[in-house]
Amino acid sequence: MSKPILIGIAGGTGSGKSTVAKEVYGCLPENSIAVIEQDSYYKDQSNLSYEERIKTNYDHPDAFDTELLLEHLKMLQDGKAIDKPIYDFENHNRRKETIRVEPKNIIIIEGILILAEEKLRDKFNIKIFVDTDADVRIMRRIQRDIKERGRTIESVIDQYINVVRPMHLQFVEPTKRYADIIIPEGGYNKVAIDIMNARVKEIAAIMDGNI
Repeated sequence: MSKPILIGIAGGTGSGKSTVAKEVYGCLPENSIAVIEQDSYYKDQSNLSYEERIKTNYDHPDAFDTELLLEHLKMLQDGKAIDKPIYDFENHNRRKETIRVEPKNIIIIEGILILAEEKLRDKFNIKIFVDTDADVRIMRRIQRDIKERGRTIESVIDQYINVVRPMHLQFVEPTKRYADIIIPEGGYNKVAIDIMNARVKEIAAIMDGNI
């Protein structure tokens, strides 16, 4: 197998980048494409107490184990399987379990800050930024964190005002300039998704030798 095509999908919290990733993933057979979430690569915090872990700023580049992500992408490019970490947001730490990911022709990497790190950014063949209004993103964040991460509405709003928004303006929004493609409104932009999927299918056909 030739080296896989790496597609980076960035955007602010609640922008719809995961939806875009799922739409692209769904346009190809499962044996051709894989998805890697940057959220899985938050640093292991086993050396900290729970009280210390809950203070983690998850919207800062330093929260991520970027070196491990780079190592795993290199392994996938070399045709080797990886054991992707699983992050537990209720306990603010990695789980002991991992998920086996086999190398595929096309690999999607999605996350808020995947375009912020130059070494990571340079890995991507296609760089996408999902651009969605802030009021929509905060509502989606509230729904997700309450439903999936066991947070209260008060804690989500407090975190958004004091951490998420300033980190977005400082670290996430500026990475838009590195994108090859900007998709407004995320997964709801069917025209952009259809165009992206057509391109991905074309690349997959070339890699399979069908073109």
